[in-house]
Amino acid sequence: MAAGNVAHQANTGAVKVNPAVVAGAAKAADAKAKPAREVTVVKMSDGRSVEFVGKRKLLKETIISGDKVSVRLDFRNGETRLFHVPHSLLLKSAGHGMEQKLGDETAGTEKVEDMVLEVDELIAQLAKGEWTTQREAGGFSGASVVIRAIMEASGKTQDQVKAFLQKKIDDAAARGEKMSRKALYDSFRNPTSKVGKIVERLEREERSGKAVVDADAALAELG
Repeated sequence: MAAGNVAHQANTGAVKVNPAVVAGAAKAADAKAKPAREVTVVKMSDGRSVEFVGKRKLLKETIISGDKVSVRLDFRNGETRLFHVPHSLLLKSAGHGMEQKLGDETAGTEKVEDMVLEVDELIAQLAKGEWTTQREAGGFSGASVVIRAIMEASGKTQDQVKAFLQKKIDDAAARGEKMSRKALYDSFRNPTSKVGKIVERLEREERSGKAVVDADAALAELG
């Protein structure tokens, strides 16, 4: 090991490591651990060259030109199909697409109240014309009980609390900071805070409401 990278402290036996060397080694190890993605370039029947990553067999693309919409399907064997959506089906297609878009947003979310919040957030984004948004994994999990707790602690309405929380996220982004929704909501779960204590009580009430037996009575039966 080069003397410039490691310096031994005779009196303590401590080792001083060059941070740049450590970072470089970590990056190299990370690159080695991740295999290069497999890309297959296929010559399509219409003359285009299309990249298929991994084992993908089908690629889908929506093409909008003026007031006309088409859907292109590229198959791994080089076949391609272009479907021009007839004007008579445009509204039906739009409705079906929105059903899928809004419904998919709740995938993986267990609590119905949290699902409603997720859909409300997506509707607000779509209303602003924002189609592509990055979904934060677990961002709304447990969000509904936090909002209820803030409402109880502040006396504000649900809409006011949701706007307040969204402003926190937007203000952080304006400062160049990344604040996840989950991290923000978890901050209000601090058990020493007013809101955190209400969250604990609400969740305790929810759990007790799901009990299938009277725990104290069952314990008494045990003797």
